Amino acid sequence: MEKNKDQIVQLDKEKLIKLYEENNEALYRYAYRYLSDQDLAEECVSEVFTRYLQVLQSGKSPNGHTKAYLYRIAHNWIVDYYRKRKPDENVGEELVPDQKINPELLFSNKQMHERLRKALLKLPEEQRMVIELRIMEEWSHEEVAEHLGKTVEASRAMQYRAVKRLRKTLDGIGKWKR
Repeated sequence: MEKNKDQIVQLDKEKLIKLYEENNEALYRYAYRYLSDQDLAEECVSEVFTRYLQVLQSGKSPNGHTKAYLYRIAHNWIVDYYRKRKPDENVGEELVPDQKINPELLFSNKQMHERLRKALLKLPEEQRMVIELRIMEEWSHEEVAEHLGKTVEASRAMQYRAVKRLRKTLDGIGKWKR
């Protein structure tokens, strides 16, 4: 009986290691996109798996939507981080000038990314999730629809509306170069 219990625990460890290996990099990219800081993104991912393990230990389960559940934990961690952060706190890494990089181009790209990040945050949550998962994480329409509990057609329509709204928001922030 004791041997069987150990085998179950080992199997769970193997599943958790596989889950980590399959999702670690994508969750890091997701967190980094909003935090713009390597250390914070790593902290977020670490916290995602810590919280996930706590949920499993409490006997609960994400009902078969593990990947979406991990992203939800990351999203909540990022939102909590910004709520707690002081407005004047600078979380971005300082850039070291490089002779090969055009400073004007670097500044322009940084501004563009900041505009896009702000525009994404203005989208309704479901529309933002569609854009993040479809475009940034390259999920299929089927995966996004399943994650949101919608049909594929509804997911596609939501993506269309999100892109349209994103363009309008970006045009309102300033001249968006396409």
